[in-house]
Amino acid sequence: MKNLYWLFFLACVSCQQSKDSKTATYSYDVEAKIDSLGISLKTPGTPVANYVHAVRTGNLIFLAGKGPKDADGNNIVGRLGEDMSIEAGYQAARRIGISQLAVLKAELGDLNKVKRIVKVLGMVKCTDDFTQQSQVINGYSDLMVEVFGEQGTHARAAVGMNALPGGICAEIEMIVEVE
Repeated sequence: MKNLYWLFFLACVSCQQSKDSKTATYSYDVEAKIDSLGISLKTPGTPVANYVHAVRTGNLIFLAGKGPKDADGNNIVGRLGEDMSIEAGYQAARRIGISQLAVLKAELGDLNKVKRIVKVLGMVKCTDDFTQQSQVINGYSDLMVEVFGEQGTHARAAVGMNALPGGICAEIEMIVEVE
């Protein structure tokens, strides 16, 4: 009987330790990390069409596609392979990432609740012969890894498009697992 008691006790301790380790996803404060990168998250504006910024079902949040805006809030437009460089596209994709982080913050209240960036779909407006969409969307993916570390790595598609809304050079949507 004494041995059964100890086995039960050890199982309970082990289970609690396992629960504790799952609640601490990061060894740092995600929002402090964003601040250290010089990123300021603005409150997302109202969607411009018949959609919402994010839909949560269970522990997943599906973020609507966002396009890049400059510091004045204007769309960043252009066509990769024509009038826009890969570096400019990379920076535009990074700006989309910042917008998506703002949406997540508004949805969750605390970005430390993000368990994992699951999937990213990146769409790049480009010429028919442009084949470096992945290098453009890396601007977004690199930011997610900078902010969330290993939990920021994700499955991804980076595809070319003939046109995107408002002439934007890229649009990116994302699926996130949360606590």
